Order: sequence, then structure tokens, then C-alpha cells
Amino acid sequence: MQKQIRLFLPEIVYGGIDGSVTTFAVVAGAAGAHLTSEVVIILGFANLFADGFSMSVGSYLSNKSDLHGYERLKRKEYHQVVHAPEKGIEEIREIYVRKGFEGELLERVVEQITSNKDVWVDTMMKEELELTPTSKSPLAMAAATFFSFILLGFVPLLIYLLELTSGLHIHLFTWACGLTALVFTGIGILKSYVNERSIWRGMAETLTLGICAASVAYAVGYLLERLF
Repeated sequence: MQKQIRLFLPEIVYGGIDGSVTTFAVVAGAAGAHLTSEVVIILGFANLFADGFSMSVGSYLSNKSDLHGYERLKRKEYHQVVHAPEKGIEEIREIYVRKGFEGELLERVVEQITSNKDVWVDTMMKEELELTPTSKSPLAMAAATFFSFILLGFVPLLIYLLELTSGLHIHLFTWACGLTALVFTGIGILKSYVNERSIWRGMAETLTLGICAASVAYAVGYLLERLF
């Protein structure tokens, strides 16, 4: 279970980052232009679902391309094993020479590996091409990206939706900033776990990205509202 969660974490993290940053940028731009809550919600949800779908399609195509690329190279290695075994044997020998094997031990290892085509090809994929099989389902990765994008990207819009449904009288953009900052902090922690880096650095990078995107969007909204 833990292994499967870790498998999906990169898609969840980067889907969440894109979802929260892009939606918050829409909210910030709308705040800069002094648009109403209704307009913020319309623009925000349109952006949320359109960009979420686009990113999930991109994730699907990327993972599917990686899977097809691996299978294509694997077929190529099987073809070599069948039609040019001498070359394949020499490549295995070179691999294990670099690992420090020599003499009779080297020949025994080469003979053992090349006696089984599947082991032979797997060794070539891992040692020569530095590729390993993936258990990632392109469709599952796309779904993880989409739902992470939608779930975390919804947070900047939450306070605007509450204001319309419950009649809250608060500074909406300030609350949106606070809630989104919490999301950025959480994503930064997850990002640090995925990349095995400092938690503080991960949090700082994500917060900085969000602040920069929101600042640019706010400034553009403010200027356009003054111009038109």
C-alpha cells in the first residue's frame, strides 16, 4: 500500500502545485481588477476544469509514451539476442568487466545470464540502457493528476463560494491568500518527500512560486482594470 501511494505521489504533488498556483493566479488577477465574487467563481471553475483536464491528458500521453518507448527498446534487445547473440554476449561481458569481474568467474556469470533470454534482456535493459520496467498505469496517473489538480485548485475559490452561499462579510482575497498558503505549505512538504530534499526548502520554493504567480496576475488585473 505504501509503495503504491509513493508511486502516485509525484503526480499528486505536481498536479496539486499546478492546480493551486493557476487557480490562485486567476483569483489574484480578478482581485486586482476588482471583479465580483460571481465572476471570480466563473473564471476560477472554468480554468480549474479546463486546465485540470489538459494537464491530465498531458500526464497520460507522457506516461504512455514512456511505456511504449520501454517496450520498443525491449523488443529491440530480444531481436539482438535472437539474431546477433555474439554481440549481445560481448555487451554482457563488457558490463561485468566494468563491475570488476574477470577470469573464470566473469565467464561463468556471462554464461549464466545469457543462458536465459529473459534474464539476458532484462540485464541489458537495466545495465546497458539504464531502464527499468514501470508499474505505472497511464490512465491511473492521469486520474491522480486530475483529481489532485481539482481538489487543491479548488481551495482558492472556497472562500468566494462560501461568501455567495452563506453571506459572509470578510476580506475575501485575504482569506483566499491564507488558505492557499496552507495548501502551498502542504504541497511543499510532499514535494520534499518525493525529491528527498529539505522540507524548509520545498516549502519556500512552493510558496515563492505561488507568490510570484499571484503577484504578476494581480498586477496585470489591476493595470487592465485601470486601462479599460
